[in-house]
Amino acid sequence: MTRMTLWNIARVCQGRFVIPDQTAGLSEKENPPVCPQNGMAQIRQAAARQAEGVVLDSRKVRPGYVFVATVGERVDGHLFIEEAFRRGAIGVVCEKEPSPLPGPCIIVKDSFQALSSMAEFYRTQRPVPLIGITGSVGKTSTKEFVASVLGQKYRTHRTEGNYNNEVGVPLTLLSMPEDAQAVVLEMGMNHFGEMHRLSRIAKPNICVITNIGQCHLENLGSRDGILKAKSEIFDFMDPEGKICLFGDDDKLETIRQVGTITPVRFGFDAQKNDIYATDVKSRGLLGSVATIHADSLSFPVQIPLPGIHMVQNALAATAVGLLMGLSVDQIREGIASVSAVQGRSRVLRAKDMVLIDDCYNANPVSMKAAVDLLGMAEGRKVAVLGDMFELGPEERALHAEVGRYAAQHGVDCLLCAGTLSKDMYEAAKTAGMKELFYYANRQALLADLPHRLRPGDSVLIKASHGMGFEAVVKALLEER
Repeated sequence: MTRMTLWNIARVCQGRFVIPDQTAGLSEKENPPVCPQNGMAQIRQAAARQAEGVVLDSRKVRPGYVFVATVGERVDGHLFIEEAFRRGAIGVVCEKEPSPLPGPCIIVKDSFQALSSMAEFYRTQRPVPLIGITGSVGKTSTKEFVASVLGQKYRTHRTEGNYNNEVGVPLTLLSMPEDAQAVVLEMGMNHFGEMHRLSRIAKPNICVITNIGQCHLENLGSRDGILKAKSEIFDFMDPEGKICLFGDDDKLETIRQVGTITPVRFGFDAQKNDIYATDVKSRGLLGSVATIHADSLSFPVQIPLPGIHMVQNALAATAVGLLMGLSVDQIREGIASVSAVQGRSRVLRAKDMVLIDDCYNANPVSMKAAVDLLGMAEGRKVAVLGDMFELGPEERALHAEVGRYAAQHGVDCLLCAGTLSKDMYEAAKTAGMKELFYYANRQALLADLPHRLRPGDSVLIKASHGMGFEAVVKALLEER
C-alpha cells in the first residue's frame, strides 16, 4: 500500500502514535508529528512500517495488516486488539489505549472517521481512473457490467458485493491492489450528506447515476430530495471528469450541466440519449439481445442476465467503456461475459424448480422489475415477497401498489411476509388474485413454503435486506 506507513496513518487520522514503553504525540500544527527524544530510534522504526492491508474484522488480519478497532452495536473491536497482534498486525487504530499495550497503536477520537481519512489519503496516492456509480436501483448490477467491460483492457478493482456505504467504500479503496489500473466503486446512501462524504473520499473521475426512484423516502422526503442527495457525488469529482446519466429518467433529465461538464446520456429513447438501444429482444431467463448505438457506432450485443433493466446496465457500461477508450469488440465481450451477483436477479436451479434470487434489497421500482422478470419464466410463476423499508409515510400505499402490480402482471401465486406486506397481500386480493398467502414474518413463511410450491415452478424471492430472505433461498436450495 503506497506510503501507508503507521506514521502517515497517524498523521492523516490526527491520532496519537504509541508503542510499548514509548509515546509519540501528534499535534495538528506539527507535520510530521514530533517524537520525544527518548526512544526516538525505536519509535521511528515502528512508525516506518508500511501496511499491506487494512481490516475491521480481527479474523481477517494477516501479517503486515493494520486492524481498525471500532465500537459497533453488538461487538466492540477493542476486545480483539491482542488477537490482531497475534495474527501478525503491525499496528492497531483504536479509540481507547489498551493496557497493557500489546504493540504499536494509533489512538483516535473516532475509528470510523479514521478509516475514512486513511482511505482518502490512499486514494490521493493512487490517482487511477475511478468510476463512481450511484442511483436508486441497479447500482450493483451496473457496477458489475462496468467492471466486466473495463476488465477487457484494464486491471480493474471493484466493490465486492454491495460494499457501498461509509464503511464499505473506504474498505474497498484500501483493498485496491498496487497494480490496479481502474476502480469501479458502488456508492450508496440514505441520508443527506453521506454521498458528499463518499465523494470526498473517492474523488471520482467518472460519475454514473442509474436512476432516481422511490427509496429512502423516510429520510429524503421525495424524489427531488433523492436527486439532491445523489447529486452530491459530483461534489469532489475531477473537475475535468465525465458524467453518465440515464437519460430516460425525468429527474436526471433536469441535470443539464455540472460545472463545465455536459453529461453523457444513455437510455432507450434515441431522441434523448447519446447512447441508446434498439432491436431489444428478450431470451427469457437467458437474457436478451440488442443493438447499441453511439455517435456513428452501431453494434449488436448479447446480454446474459435477464430483464430489460439489464439492457440499461449494458448501455451504462458502454458509455463508460467508450469514455475509457475501449474498442467496440472489448465492450461487446465485456457485456457478454458479465455474471450475476448473489441476491441480484441470479437465476438458480433447485432440482425441480427455477429460483430467481433477488433478495438483497427492494423498493417499489425494483419490485416491479423483478415481477416483470418472473413473467419471462416458464411454468407456474410464484412470487415470494417481503417488506420494503425506508419508504416513509407512503409505505402502505407503495406496498399496495406492488401487490396490484403482481396481480395484474402474470403472477400465479403470491406469498407475502412481514408487517408492511399485509397491504401488498390485501391489494393483490382486491385486484382479483386467487392464490395468495400472508405470513406475519419470515419464520412463518419458511414453515409453510414447502406446502405451497410444486415441481416446475419458477419462484421469485425478493424483499429488503433486513427481512433476511437469503434464508428463504438457502432453504429452497437445500430442500428441493
